[in-house]
Amino acid sequence: MPELSQETERGRSLLPFLGVAEVTGPSMVPTLQHGDRLVVHWGARVGTGDIVVLRHPFQQDLLVVKRAVERREGGWWVLGDNAFAGGDSTDYGVVPEDLVLGKARLRYRPLGPGQRSPLAAVRWAVSAVRPLFADRSASRRLRAR
Repeated sequence: MPELSQETERGRSLLPFLGVAEVTGPSMVPTLQHGDRLVVHWGARVGTGDIVVLRHPFQQDLLVVKRAVERREGGWWVLGDNAFAGGDSTDYGVVPEDLVLGKARLRYRPLGPGQRSPLAAVRWAVSAVRPLFADRSASRRLRAR
């Protein structure tokens, strides 16, 4: 159940601490949708409620995106916003601190194939980019439609 595309790499960014990741899978719905892109701040300090990118504890080559719910002994307890999707700390327990790679700062939706007219491009520009907040309700209210 991958959460980020395999193309996510730190080396592809303009700045060494920022990168772009593509979301795959349903575990962060409604905050993040399949196909959304994230601007990730690699190495950022993580706080409760932040959306984080981490290495899967059992498949270290797999990157996932989850919400950091609370700090526990040994690391972070992370959950997806979609309680029915699974693939979070309820399955694999506390995630060690060194597996948490960064924090998602922005979410944007790529321009769709049918959105080539000037009006569609303006609508996309107004609705596609949203900041991600530690408060789950604020992220939901600002989700692009």
